[in-house]
Amino acid sequence: MTPQPNPEAGAAVKAADRDHVFHSWSAQELIDPLAVAGAEGSYFWDYDGRRYLDFSSGLVYTNIGYQHPKVVAAIQEQAAKMTTFAPAFAIEARSEAARLIAERTPGDLDKIFFTNGGADAVEHAIRMARLHTGRPKVLSAYRSYHGGTQQAVNITGDPRRWASDSGTAGVVHFWAPYLYRSRFYAETEEQECARALEHLETTIRFEGPSTVAAIILETIPGTAGIMVPPPGYLAGVREICDKHGIVFVLDEVMAGFGRTGEWFAADLFDVTPDLLTFAKGVNSGYVPLGGVAISGAIAEAFGKRPYPGGLTYSGHPLACAAAVATINVMAEEGVVENAARLGADVVGPELRALAERHPSVGEVRGTGMFWALELVRDRETRDPLVPYNAAGEANAPMAAFAAAAKKGGLWPFVNMNRTHVVPPCNISEAELKEGLAALDAALSVADEHTR
Repeated sequence: MTPQPNPEAGAAVKAADRDHVFHSWSAQELIDPLAVAGAEGSYFWDYDGRRYLDFSSGLVYTNIGYQHPKVVAAIQEQAAKMTTFAPAFAIEARSEAARLIAERTPGDLDKIFFTNGGADAVEHAIRMARLHTGRPKVLSAYRSYHGGTQQAVNITGDPRRWASDSGTAGVVHFWAPYLYRSRFYAETEEQECARALEHLETTIRFEGPSTVAAIILETIPGTAGIMVPPPGYLAGVREICDKHGIVFVLDEVMAGFGRTGEWFAADLFDVTPDLLTFAKGVNSGYVPLGGVAISGAIAEAFGKRPYPGGLTYSGHPLACAAAVATINVMAEEGVVENAARLGADVVGPELRALAERHPSVGEVRGTGMFWALELVRDRETRDPLVPYNAAGEANAPMAAFAAAAKKGGLWPFVNMNRTHVVPPCNISEAELKEGLAALDAALSVADEHTR
């Protein structure tokens, strides 16, 4: 893993990208994508030979890092055996991937519907819930992200929804718990939990319980800020759903497959949803794959009537072979346990120590390899380092922080006024400490914008 500089090749890659690639979530003329030459383990490098420790895990999906040899070999072997086959057939890679996933999902979520990624997993979960209940509405939280397809983006509770919000998607948003910026004037986790549940119950009452098909929540919100729910909240939502005959959907696209130090974040709270969506870490993003884990009751609803949905590449053999290899690697190498141990023993303590040294750090929160630092201008007022949904000059402090991190060899995950610490779940303790030292240095730049 010694990067070899080749700036001419990098320039050619960059030129072709700028001429022909249309990038997501971007103003095309205002972006300057880094040309990446290679990646291995927790690192990637550019064509100038600069190496970066990836504290973003791609888009929080390389849970076993880049180029794990066992997963690469499994993809190669599957390609030689059977590159593709239609989803209506039973094939070994698909069946085995489903079995391994079902072994790890909570409760009786034993049927697996495969999709190509997280957004279409959410689309199908919502469709299943509506068909199962015969009801139209879906409740979802502000400060959430569920995907970029039409229904998933309408369910989303952040600004990425605004441009595509149809206003007729049958979606109602509510406030989930977030004590640091409580919407309920709470002073303790217990108050925040009780008041958030009362708010949800009131929202359902005024919307009409008989009209609500599903409540969907990220078990631990990801891009929106890694706000770990207070004890009792998810169990309370489960009770509300049971009371009103509402399908409870947990979105584990980002939080699943070891990210939180458990196979699924639901295991941290001893809660079983009716539907669970997954993607990303299921095969470390090596080949696109997502899915819905389905409870017995909902699966039974489609026992004698067809489920009206499907995808051409549902359970693609290469993707499923990568999932089988990834899950086996995680089990054999103790990846989930590594995430839990390093999260508790290294990341949590080190980030809290950073907060003591840096006035820009307002709050530290997280678990496993799933952490966020909320950056502020003023700890007393909790004024964010940059305004909500800031862009351009208004976002300059966060841009300066990110640039300092990259200059120090750390690739950060930055969203609004937060930086997330989400490295591969199999990162070593030495690599982790290297990244935290670079983060420490970059936070000094954020400190310059405090008062």
